[in-house]
Amino acid sequence: MASPANPKSHFHARSVSLPSEPKPLIPQAENHLRRIRSSEAATTSSFSSVSITISSLVDFYDSVDDLLLLPHAQRAFVQEGRDEVLERSLSLLDICSTGKDVVAQTKETVQVLQSTLRRRRGDELALRNEVGTYLASRKKAKKTIQNCLKNLKIKSTISSSDQSGATIVSILREAEGVALKTIESLLTLVRGKSASCSFFFKWMHSNRVAADERASNSELEIVDAAVDALLSHKIGKASNIQMEHVQKVMAELESHIQDIEEEMEHLIRRLIKTRVSLLNILNH
Repeated sequence: MASPANPKSHFHARSVSLPSEPKPLIPQAENHLRRIRSSEAATTSSFSSVSITISSLVDFYDSVDDLLLLPHAQRAFVQEGRDEVLERSLSLLDICSTGKDVVAQTKETVQVLQSTLRRRRGDELALRNEVGTYLASRKKAKKTIQNCLKNLKIKSTISSSDQSGATIVSILREAEGVALKTIESLLTLVRGKSASCSFFFKWMHSNRVAADERASNSELEIVDAAVDALLSHKIGKASNIQMEHVQKVMAELESHIQDIEEEMEHLIRRLIKTRVSLLNILNH
């Protein structure tokens, strides 16, 4: 008499543990990427917006593992472009690692200068040397970033050239394109442009002017302008207000960079896990 209940119980457990239809997950992944793409315009404006986009990419790749459990997705991966996907996944990992390294080096440079400004405030020679080191480091980083951006633009063009069909392969291609654009935005912000000393003094003395002009300058550009302003005057004669503003903008920048670095670490771990899942599919 108990036998009629057992098959129902067994069937219910199977339907919950392993979805058999790929359709619900594929549109979900596509919608996720569309939402990320819709916010791409804002991604170039600040470190905080880039951080949000990277976090969204982490969430997307987190959902990819569920998609890769489906036999339909596994067959598409094996049949449609396994070598291409694996090669691109390794390339994307390298690019993300480069982006993370650039961010880490920038954070370290900012922290060293910030520490020197606090500890050796009255030592003009030491401060001037450290400011010079910071600016030289920024100049070197900009050259490195410029080369990275050239390579990124080539890869982004290739990545977006063929994204037809709603399969795991096309979805991973689109995700790669989004990730490349995000890293490009990040490197562009870190590279920055040359903000003038006059902008810093306007920002320091007038909040209204700052509200108008700050939007067109990234956090790192504001710091560069502030540090450059120190060199344009005798550092030892810099006012307490000026020094406090320099330290304030550097503290804000450090916080933003810390967030970016953590999100980049999460993304890299997620990409590694996805690559392992793809390799496991080929080995079984």
